[in-house]
Amino acid sequence: MAYFINNLNQKIAYKYFKGKSPGIIFIHGLTSDMEGKKALTIQKYARKKGLSFLRFDCRGHGKSYGNFHNFTIADWKNDLLDMIDNITKGPQILIGSSLGGWLMMLAAKSRKSKIAGLIGLAPAADATIYMMNELPKTVQNEIQKKGISKFKKWNITLTKKFFQDGRKNLVLKNNFSFNKPVILIHGLQDKDVSPEISRKILKKISSNKVQIRYLKNS
Repeated sequence: MAYFINNLNQKIAYKYFKGKSPGIIFIHGLTSDMEGKKALTIQKYARKKGLSFLRFDCRGHGKSYGNFHNFTIADWKNDLLDMIDNITKGPQILIGSSLGGWLMMLAAKSRKSKIAGLIGLAPAADATIYMMNELPKTVQNEIQKKGISKFKKWNITLTKKFFQDGRKNLVLKNNFSFNKPVILIHGLQDKDVSPEISRKILKKISSNKVQIRYLKNS
């Protein structure tokens, strides 16, 4: 375990090993961390192939600084950019799981020359839009009036700032300019992130090298 100290003097926990290029960066999902099964499986693959690999905890997750409700999409995008700019070397393949799929697209917009390709695992692009709609009216109202509400079903505290910032960082509102390979993997039985999101990414992204792989029973 290592820590990167950002410009706010806040620590971001990460694990990195050097290897061949392009390297792989794994980006976890909402309220998850870098110790999940997907991250560890991809790490095993990278070691086997001799590729550089990085996994990290966004702030408010895992071993990184702060609590979840103190951060927004823009903060986590900046965490990923800090990893790209300060830890890795050369071109990178970004693998984003769920909300990490949104973050990888934001990073691809900001660091096009450093990104060799994208792999989305049930990518939850623009997730805050449908997250708000799925919340009970009582929670929605509390967020609007008080600016914060604890949602016990998801075991997280949600803030008005989180949703407002989400609207400022939408990637599917307009066409998405990215002309390198993209693979989207999505289970057709996914109840948390609709497979329709992957279809939307396919329609909006400019690359001609986009594949969607649907998993029938996942």
